[in-house]
Amino acid sequence: MSNAILLVHCPDQPGLVATVAAWIQRHRGNIVDLEQHVDAASDTFVLRAEWTLDGFALGRDDIGATFAREVGDAHAMGSEVYFTDERPRVALFVSRLSHCLYDLLSRVDAGELPMDVPVIVSNHDRLRPVADRFGIPYAHIPVTRQTKSVAEADQQRLLADHGVELVVLARYMQILSDGFVDRWQQQIINIHHSFLPAFAGARPYHRAFERGVKIVGATSHYVTADLDEGPIIAQDVVHVSHRDTVDDLVRKGRDTEKLVLARAVRAHIERRVLVVDGRTTVFG
Repeated sequence: MSNAILLVHCPDQPGLVATVAAWIQRHRGNIVDLEQHVDAASDTFVLRAEWTLDGFALGRDDIGATFAREVGDAHAMGSEVYFTDERPRVALFVSRLSHCLYDLLSRVDAGELPMDVPVIVSNHDRLRPVADRFGIPYAHIPVTRQTKSVAEADQQRLLADHGVELVVLARYMQILSDGFVDRWQQQIINIHHSFLPAFAGARPYHRAFERGVKIVGATSHYVTADLDEGPIIAQDVVHVSHRDTVDDLVRKGRDTEKLVLARAVRAHIERRVLVVDGRTTVFG
């Protein structure tokens, strides 16, 4: 049995929760989850509602347009409708490091992440055995400064051929062009360590170790044209001490990267993330 999910945002005003709930009830929907928030800084109302489709009076294809006509337009609401039985098709982009790739594929295989992975894309051939182990096609598309535009065109064709809806950069160590990002607004998720901007570039854990950092962490966000500055979906940290070596920092950092990326991907595919004016609301 499938549920419908409604995400809305609009200027705050009295009675919005009651209005949305009454609309669902009027069409014989049974609400199973509802969460709302008002961002005081922008006076913006956001809401996520989920209800069962069993007995609901509207067909799937009619829900979005009917809600907009009967409720949304009168309140200047932006709205999106999704369904819980939809399994997004997700492409994983990787380079040389395998920890995030293994973690996501293991979660998909265990049924923890309700998504399909039709293709793994890499600028190196190193992780092909991982793809083979899980029976997923592996596309090796080398990228250099001279071939970047051609490589990205090949990637775009590959994503279209596989019907991909979401791109996850599971430690893909290439900067995507603005043109690529523009075609995938809020549909590319990245993961990186949380030492930025203090320890940007190569060997961040080594330089953080030299400065005696007391926490290491990870940040997962949507990719925008502003490098590593997209709307944040998930973050976490783990404490370290003077007893930890550089290898310990790297290990703890990679463990945190895996967990944070999995949280971000889950939040996205469960339609719990709403981006308004560059800021995220992540519903619980």
